[in-house]
Amino acid sequence: MPRDTSATLAFVESPVQLLNVLEWAHSPGPLLDGVPAQQRPEAPDLSGLTVVVLSPTDPMSRGQLRRMAELARDAGTKVRWEEARGGLTAPLHTIGGLTPMLRRADRIVMGDPFSRYVQLLLTVSRARDLVVVDDGTATMEFVSQLARGERLVRWHRRGSRAGVRDLAFAPVSAAARRRLTPSRRRSVEVFSAMPVEAPEGVTVTANTFGWTRAGFGPPRLTKGADLVGTSLVETGVVDPESYLAAVGQLARTHGVTRYFAHRRESAEKLHTLHARTGLEVVRPDLPLELIARRGPVGRTILSFPSTVVHTLPLALAGTGVRVVVCDIDPRWLTDKASPRAQGFLDGVTGAARRAHGLARVAA
Repeated sequence: MPRDTSATLAFVESPVQLLNVLEWAHSPGPLLDGVPAQQRPEAPDLSGLTVVVLSPTDPMSRGQLRRMAELARDAGTKVRWEEARGGLTAPLHTIGGLTPMLRRADRIVMGDPFSRYVQLLLTVSRARDLVVVDDGTATMEFVSQLARGERLVRWHRRGSRAGVRDLAFAPVSAAARRRLTPSRRRSVEVFSAMPVEAPEGVTVTANTFGWTRAGFGPPRLTKGADLVGTSLVETGVVDPESYLAAVGQLARTHGVTRYFAHRRESAEKLHTLHARTGLEVVRPDLPLELIARRGPVGRTILSFPSTVVHTLPLALAGTGVRVVVCDIDPRWLTDKASPRAQGFLDGVTGAARRAHGLARVAA
């Protein structure tokens, strides 16, 4: 039987989250594992799925989300756009407007279990089925924290001491963690392209990017190499000068001609990067998995530790594109970086090399 998407409410805050909700909706689901592809239904009925976009404020994310919302509607999904951060009263207005839908939904799909917005919405919901789709490599940390019974904290947060806002929100966060723990009355599924080992009772379904591969490409390949940007500078993990030097070294060594910017990278940094390296800076209007699949794309794609070292090998399977990962040198880390940062980043690249046989380079 096809994956049931009736009475399903999904919350997304980024373009990648929305892409992975669509991948989840089009995937066969755990009940169809082992069923030959020719015996599976070709297209699910998505009329029962409503995607709520909790819109961020930065223009690049909003632009990509608008495009992804168009693709979701074309696929038969209802999309509701919420200006969830449009002022002091926006959260109250958003939550109040969504409460009836939350009460009716049998299933909640979310892209970011660390989001305070999503955690607050979970306290209103009565859904018996919860699904977490990938929000990048943070999924690996979420599963680990859930297994250890720890409070949900993003990996790049420095230190473990809770601030005033953390303490005030602690009861809501604790309630959300309990909701995300499976029980006899509640199921929890993690839909992921990451190599995760879920705790007992959590169902893990592999995201193979089947919907992306079926609808886009294969791409035309160019002679040059492409480099995928990262927001590690913007999150305070990596020193800006070290990052720019590494990009320049990789460009010279591997014949890189284009730099695909992360949606959170600052315009000032990208301007400096172009001036120093001469690279063509590309601001994608869709998640990179779709951009690369649509093409044109380089025969080699280089990336620092990020989600794409796990997702691009799947999305580009069979195209001849080679994905290469560049480790983060510990000397690049800032004083503001979390003590866990180096271990987490090394874990991301190590897992990608084991799962996909990626080559490793140094800058």
